[in-house]
Amino acid sequence: MKNKIVEALRLLDSVPPVLLTLMTLSVVGMNLLANKSVDTGISWLALDSGFILSWLAFLTMDVMTHCYGPKAATVGSLTAMCLNLFMAAIFFVGSKIPGMWGESYVEGSEAIINAALDHTFGGTWFVLLGSSIAFAVSAVANNFLNWAIGERLNGKGFGAFATRSYVSTFIAQFIDNMTFALLVSRVFFGWTMLQCITCSITGGLIELLSEVLFSPMGYRISRQIMARRGEEPAEEAA
Repeated sequence: MKNKIVEALRLLDSVPPVLLTLMTLSVVGMNLLANKSVDTGISWLALDSGFILSWLAFLTMDVMTHCYGPKAATVGSLTAMCLNLFMAAIFFVGSKIPGMWGESYVEGSEAIINAALDHTFGGTWFVLLGSSIAFAVSAVANNFLNWAIGERLNGKGFGAFATRSYVSTFIAQFIDNMTFALLVSRVFFGWTMLQCITCSITGGLIELLSEVLFSPMGYRISRQIMARRGEEPAEEAA
């Protein structure tokens, strides 16, 4: 166990702090934004606003996998998840502090709005647990699938980076959305299986589109990292 902890710390130390910071901020932000549902106007389509930031978490994972291997990316992902749980605890404590939120000062509705804001930031245990499990499972799937595809392609240009990122992101996002939908949305919010499936597919497609838009930036970042290290992508680090 001690050796595994030492190895995890070593892998975490190899990841640039900026990448880990971006991943952590995206995980914290997308869980807060997930409290707001998107009005799609379609009865069978359910979607939340977390998709605005979730692409960044997966893009940083792709960069980490490309440069440092899937183990380092997974350690970074789980660290971000733990930091998100820490922030959730801080938000929960903040929601219990007596007082009024600034946005609650609406005549006649102060108490209702204040309670709603407390519940939003305080979170719900089953939502937090479900999102943590879903992210952990999808992160492992994304990182090792990305690495495996890279091994098969054996390419070092943008085409190879994009292919492995697009495929792993869509599949991992589907796993993330489906896991959360089955653990939380279906059990606690009464979603139908059709809503779970369509939300998972739609979310995966939206994340794929975001990956297509921002993958050139991810590729440039990964190449800069590798250039500074004077090394090739760490495929063998698995």
